[in-house]
Amino acid sequence: MKHFLALFAALAVAASSHADITAAVNAALESDVRNEQERGRDANRRPLETLQFFGLDADMSVLELVPGGGWYTKVLAPVLAGDGELVLAIGATRAGEMAKGLGWEVDVIESGTFVPPAAGSRQAGIANLALGDDRFDMVLTFRNLHNFNEDGRRAMNVAAFDALKSGGIYGVVDHTRRHMQAQTAENWRRMDPVHAIKEIEAAGFDFVDYSDLHYRADDELRYEVGRKSVSGNTDRFTLKFRKP
Repeated sequence: MKHFLALFAALAVAASSHADITAAVNAALESDVRNEQERGRDANRRPLETLQFFGLDADMSVLELVPGGGWYTKVLAPVLAGDGELVLAIGATRAGEMAKGLGWEVDVIESGTFVPPAAGSRQAGIANLALGDDRFDMVLTFRNLHNFNEDGRRAMNVAAFDALKSGGIYGVVDHTRRHMQAQTAENWRRMDPVHAIKEIEAAGFDFVDYSDLHYRADDELRYEVGRKSVSGNTDRFTLKFRKP
């Protein structure tokens, strides 16, 4: 009976947490700080379901890598503003200034030096990247692995591993490339998900789960993700890892 009550209590806490994060993310999505273009991507990017899959809670310390213009930052910052913490890193100056301008206390880690792409490549490296040790509950990056060469991805994955507490989650989303297909000028902004899993595991992570949230059957995995016929409808892998 005691075991049953303990299980029931744990499930009740999990359900409450799930409901709380749902309300918080929905409130962030409905906020007037987001413009029409950002709102127009919600149905495709499915931020609520994605963050639920990764297990986000409002009291977590979260690191977002390569936030770009801050599309996800505008969702994460208000959710974590009360009891949590959001930190940005790697090309994060623009998103950090945006977040601070909106009144959110979002820190930016100034670390890492971009290494220019080699001749004939568009993928950069990154050197001297340090994001701290055992600090964060979750590290997230959305559609960014493809921007880096193998050395750059290794540096980012290792730095993410070091930055997480034991048991911390590393959540990754990126555009899908057909397994074992060679890189070309047409598909370079896509990643082989099997290769991505192997690289991230090599940094020390345990693979936890995948989601088909962003599976698109009609993406032929052939074309540049920015093409008008493909943009907004790319097949993307959604992967969840844990630091032991």
